[in-house]
Amino acid sequence: MTKAPVSPPRPPAPSPSSTNPPPEADALPWLEEMAPRKIVAELDRYIVGQEAAKKAVAIAVRNRWRRAQAPEEIRDEIMPNNIIMIGPTGVGKTEIARRLARLAGAPFLKVEASKFTEVGYVGRDVESMIRELVDMSINMVRSEREDEVYPTAEQRAEERLLDLLLPPLPSPPPPGATPQGAGSTEQGAGSRPLFVVSSKGDVESKLPEAETEANERRRRTREKLRAQLKEGQLEERDVEIEVQQQSFPMLEMMQPPQGMEGPDINFGEMIQELIPKKKKRRTVHLHEARRILIDEELKKLVDMDDVVNEALDRVENHGVIFIDEIDKITGQRGQSTGPDVSREGVQRDLLPIVEGSTVQTRYGYVRTDHILFIAAGAFHIAKPSDLIPELQGRFPIRVELSSLTEADFVRIMTEPENALTKQYAALCASDGATLEFTADGVKEIARIAAKVNERMENIGARRLHTVLTTLLEEVLFELPDYPTKHVVFDGPAVRERLLRIVEDEDLRKYIL
Repeated sequence: MTKAPVSPPRPPAPSPSSTNPPPEADALPWLEEMAPRKIVAELDRYIVGQEAAKKAVAIAVRNRWRRAQAPEEIRDEIMPNNIIMIGPTGVGKTEIARRLARLAGAPFLKVEASKFTEVGYVGRDVESMIRELVDMSINMVRSEREDEVYPTAEQRAEERLLDLLLPPLPSPPPPGATPQGAGSTEQGAGSRPLFVVSSKGDVESKLPEAETEANERRRRTREKLRAQLKEGQLEERDVEIEVQQQSFPMLEMMQPPQGMEGPDINFGEMIQELIPKKKKRRTVHLHEARRILIDEELKKLVDMDDVVNEALDRVENHGVIFIDEIDKITGQRGQSTGPDVSREGVQRDLLPIVEGSTVQTRYGYVRTDHILFIAAGAFHIAKPSDLIPELQGRFPIRVELSSLTEADFVRIMTEPENALTKQYAALCASDGATLEFTADGVKEIARIAAKVNERMENIGARRLHTVLTTLLEEVLFELPDYPTKHVVFDGPAVRERLLRIVEDEDLRKYIL
């Protein structure tokens, strides 16, 4: 389906003929409605260790639901417990945020704090994070509403496609119109509608027999075309449809410069609203016409005013913003020159957003009092105590994530549902091959990754990506023509392939 420019791509909803919805659709409730232990269990499926961080996040998210159940007189007084996650890169901070985003039925936004600052403070407006969260919330609610009415839109689009394939019969002339030609009495009598009076005195119109047969033939033809549509036999047939002319590219470029967004007003949209909508006829394949018509029907069925109202309510009461790299806006206290002025300026701009203020968006005003903020940073150089005191007070919960060990690397490659070994096995299966890692092979990969992290920059679990990519590079390149379709990596095979790179310091620096 075609979406509005801000809308993320969405897989098509199931057709009305599908019997059972996918089990994931209703397997999990909203994240806030789950008990903290269940939230941690869901995170455990993808993230190894870091129990303290998972626990803190689970409690904070569950408290959103608890606040909604509290008495109304105290509900507005319950403020969210914002969290700072402290830990080196690659230990799972961002992964926790990513999984929360996928599990949450609430608006979720991840932003990098470093994009709000540069030397001289020419970064983005801090309030833009709220506007982005509102846009994501509207996309989320609109997608939910479209999923609800998708079968109806699909049926309506199918009827319109059938009208294109088999145009309707011309409407009969009105009763008072005289037939063209000689205007004889016989012709006039033949074209007049017939009326039948029942025994009860009811008058019913009766179509002429020839017209009845034509309607019946047309109905049978339409049903045949409908069956062919459902079987996909007409997908490549060309049809002519009327579509709205696309927006002008020059108008889309009329955006305020970066760092000067202010209230998020899209000048291009405003001008497009003033320009009269033009329609043009296009000849497209039937499958393309179906997509266009379904999109038009969805726009008719979804009430955008209702979508905006619910989206704004979700942002204010259920929104979660993950601010990554917050240590990048933390400078050494007491310095007043250089980029630290800019960093402290960003902290002071963040302060009213985190403590609660009203932000103007293109859809209305949004209060940030009850949005949950989760910040994360490595804090290699600076410390959380280097943040300005007012901002420290707005992040009362602090959790420290531990560095990953060799044993953690083994668990990361075997336990999660999206483990790297399983991902590469799925990639090899596409070429009809089977990829297998033995237990000692996994241990050897973990040992090499931990060793490289010790000798070079410690990038945590991300080192596994570089080690596995280097290990499998030749296999993935030669796989279509590989002599055997069963590839096994045990300890000696891993050592043999990676020994030269690990021992050669120059190669290790540039490859791993």
